[in-house]
Amino acid sequence: MERPKLGEFLVARGLLSEEQLSRALELQQRSGERLGRILLALGYVRRQELYQALSQLWGFPFVLLTEERPDPKLLRRWPLEEALRHRAIPLRLRQDGTLLVAVSDAPSPTLESALKAHLGVVNPLYLVTTEWDVDWAIREFYRKPLLDQSVYALYYRSPEESAYTVFTPGQYLALAAGLLGTLLGLYLWPRETLILLNLLVNAFFFASVAFKFAVSLAGALAERHTPVTEEEVRALKEEELPTYTVLVPVYREANVVGLLMRNLAGLDYPKEKLEILVLIEEDDPETLEAAKAARPPANVQFVIIPNGQPKTKPKACNVGLLFARGEYLVIYDAEDQPEPDQLKKALVAFRKGPEHRVCVQAALNYFNWKENFLTRMFTLEYSYWFDYLLPGLDRLGLPIPLGGTSNHFKTEKLRELGGWDPFNVTEDADLGIRAAMRGYTVGVVNSTTYEEANNHVGNWIRQRSRWIKGYMQTALVHSRKPLRLVKQVGIRQFLAFFLLIAGTPLTFLLSPLLWGLFLLWLLTGTQALEPYFPPFVLYLSLFNLLLGNALAIYLNMLAAFKRRLYALAPFALLNPVYWILHSVAAYKALFQLFTKPFYWEKTLHGLSKQEAPHLEPTP
Repeated sequence: MERPKLGEFLVARGLLSEEQLSRALELQQRSGERLGRILLALGYVRRQELYQALSQLWGFPFVLLTEERPDPKLLRRWPLEEALRHRAIPLRLRQDGTLLVAVSDAPSPTLESALKAHLGVVNPLYLVTTEWDVDWAIREFYRKPLLDQSVYALYYRSPEESAYTVFTPGQYLALAAGLLGTLLGLYLWPRETLILLNLLVNAFFFASVAFKFAVSLAGALAERHTPVTEEEVRALKEEELPTYTVLVPVYREANVVGLLMRNLAGLDYPKEKLEILVLIEEDDPETLEAAKAARPPANVQFVIIPNGQPKTKPKACNVGLLFARGEYLVIYDAEDQPEPDQLKKALVAFRKGPEHRVCVQAALNYFNWKENFLTRMFTLEYSYWFDYLLPGLDRLGLPIPLGGTSNHFKTEKLRELGGWDPFNVTEDADLGIRAAMRGYTVGVVNSTTYEEANNHVGNWIRQRSRWIKGYMQTALVHSRKPLRLVKQVGIRQFLAFFLLIAGTPLTFLLSPLLWGLFLLWLLTGTQALEPYFPPFVLYLSLFNLLLGNALAIYLNMLAAFKRRLYALAPFALLNPVYWILHSVAAYKALFQLFTKPFYWEKTLHGLSKQEAPHLEPTP
């Protein structure tokens, strides 16, 4: 006798109406997704009811793993990787040699082979449980290996690529040699040494300004390297859309998690193909309760991150990556509001790009740009960065430092890269460089995610000092073996990396020293500094001071016009004032690099008095 189909089985038991089944089958025909996932996404059946029905159809008993505890001895022989790959948990071994195994997917020959290889079992007896139960059991019973994998996987595999070691012995030696050489030069040849230092600093400033202007010019000419049209988005066939995982790391975000659920619900993507993993720290019950109170749909799961150091966003994302089922994956922050069609635009960008494209970066901007001086300057900065600089890097084929959110990845390629470095507090920028080292490319796409701009100076300093510290970490990690890096990526990409990743914090650190001395000499007319400013150094300093700031102002103005934020354009004139805040943050970052290198300073969200607009999907 032929087994009844799932839909008919549920209807026969009164768990589903004929009308609901008809609607679900219509969606299945259009999307190609499994009926069970569609029923859950539509909210037609409860998860436990669905899997109890599957257990009867498959002819296996049903079990709840919260009630049936597995044998720890078996789990020690069943690796975390196998539990995740097969979504299978061995429970206990009977005296007759039968192994009870809980599964949430139909058993496969590869699962039987893995059970035989690790547990020596040839006659398993399967029990059906829910996906939620399996994931809960993995987090509950594999706590130590889960934490170890999410924290140390990259370090174990490639210690030279991990920020776990802040300075190598060679870097300490180079730093000491540089300081001693400078002190010796100041003692023996003070005038010549100061002139040389002055010249080097000014030459570096000139190179940095010229590089960013050239890249921004390329970005302006490119008009974005991967433009995706609305026609291309509409041409996507629903049945061909892959499963997409959304990772949302949250910490102390109880006040904004309700808004998060609303924003994610606005994504224009089939719900049955969308997996949303909200990553919540174990010591943050307030956010968990607020998230539950928001009554999220069935495709939203809460992943509890085991408590342990470092307590960073990349560690949480690594845990999420272990559980991710999607072929593609994107990260959003708690306050993010992506444009509804962003996932589809990213897919088109991947398909239009080269095969070795591993990531597509969407633009970031702010909804509360009118709030005060700080939010206006922040918006100008982001508009320039995402509308000119990153598209320019993309067009020129240079390494792209990713933003901390709205990065879209090919999931398996991301795993191949080792995920994120939990010891690097700008794990995104570091990942972009690691991708370039392995021959992968990062593209940008014409879609925007709107965030909340920092409207308090203290909060801004906390966030910016973390970003600058992360750039310092990334520069240190990838300069450990500079010749190897040149060999891997080429001299052109190496110089771009140096000027952007190492150059950004250096610029902020050196800026107040350079301009302080220059302005002192210029305004007071003191003769004491004249020997250290010979004409050629003076002209270079003047060029950097005037033209460098003029170019920065000009590019920020262009960014304001491109975004049609015309009221922001005059504020570009205040860019030099904004740079003073960067220097303050840079010195704080330098101090923390030596004292608290892995400390993740929490940025407070939900401080804005302006409400984010609700973005509607394009019809």
